[in-house]
Amino acid sequence: MSDAKPNLSPLQDIPAGIANLADFEAHGQAAVAPEHWAYLNGGAGDEITLRANRSAWDAIQLQPRVLRDLAGGHTRSELLGRTLAHPILLAPIAYQRLAHADGELASAYAAAAQQAGMVLSAQSSIPMEAMAQAFHDEPSSGPLWFQLYWRDDRDFMLQLLRRVEAAGFQALVLTVDAPVHGARDRERRAGFQLPAGIRAVNLGGIKKPLNLQPGQSELFDGLMPRAATWAEIDWLRTHSALPLLLKGANHPEDAREAVARGVAGLIVSNHGGRTLDTLPPTAALLPRVRAAVGPELPLLVDGGIRRGSDVLKALALGADAVLLGRPYIHALATAGALGVARALRLLRDEFEIAMALCGCKTLADIGPAQLWSDESDAGFTRSGGP
Repeated sequence: MSDAKPNLSPLQDIPAGIANLADFEAHGQAAVAPEHWAYLNGGAGDEITLRANRSAWDAIQLQPRVLRDLAGGHTRSELLGRTLAHPILLAPIAYQRLAHADGELASAYAAAAQQAGMVLSAQSSIPMEAMAQAFHDEPSSGPLWFQLYWRDDRDFMLQLLRRVEAAGFQALVLTVDAPVHGARDRERRAGFQLPAGIRAVNLGGIKKPLNLQPGQSELFDGLMPRAATWAEIDWLRTHSALPLLLKGANHPEDAREAVARGVAGLIVSNHGGRTLDTLPPTAALLPRVRAAVGPELPLLVDGGIRRGSDVLKALALGADAVLLGRPYIHALATAGALGVARALRLLRDEFEIAMALCGCKTLADIGPAQLWSDESDAGFTRSGGP
């Protein structure tokens, strides 16, 4: 592992006419090889869940309050003992050098500059130490967490945990909804393969061979016996002092079990529609998970977030923060670090506008009362809200 600090490429101009996150998509697609775009932007099966993630946020209507004194309002909040300037983080996305030569490093510098948090994918194409340094160089940056996939090699996992801790990451995020890859048709049609020079640089070592017997299933007899169970949740909590969040534990019973096991938080996620198609959108899953875990457990959500009004809707449904996914990859492909920074700034500005127009001075004012309903308000109530 090299100790050299990577540098960003010369900064690129942002194309004219970028007014919102959706405007980056066409520019990003034009800058990326078609097979790489199929990997970065595609979903599982018929991509029903991928589309539903977006349409579900669109379907939620807002119910503003007016004539409120909003002077001195702000977007600050507390999450895992840290003050956030705003509740927006970058979701873990693998192999970002497929989108831009600077890959995750550009995303990290942009996030740090915009006071956003970031969850670094275990399958990052940039060393974790360089990513952490980008955040350490910016005192006002948001939180930096490391996303894990379980590997059935506890010596390797211990080494990885020690390295994550030494680099200065502040939490672990274990993805639990993808013990195997989804059937991603768009990706397979495009013939996607990782190109030479791009790999998961933080995941060294050699995976154990499956050693299957004749007639055994590669999936059920080979891969699934190595997948994480609740016992591995206990093991991770025992072997690292970092807070542990689970990403993708969306069933209310699983959410309650996670609380009983002492996890620090949950991320409501259907993997951006990339694992099991026809799952409900995260906007539908979120309030059920919040109801299951109660008001105190930190809860984040991803999937389909495109507008600042989506961020407000997510908080009104019970989230403490949101994670931005594909749109920042579109921005990365378009203009590197400056593109990601612009995307984050646009989303934050839109969120502040939505708060002001809904009569919310702080995040504590955001709750079910901001959502239009033909029925009486019910469900999650944020402490201090209306």
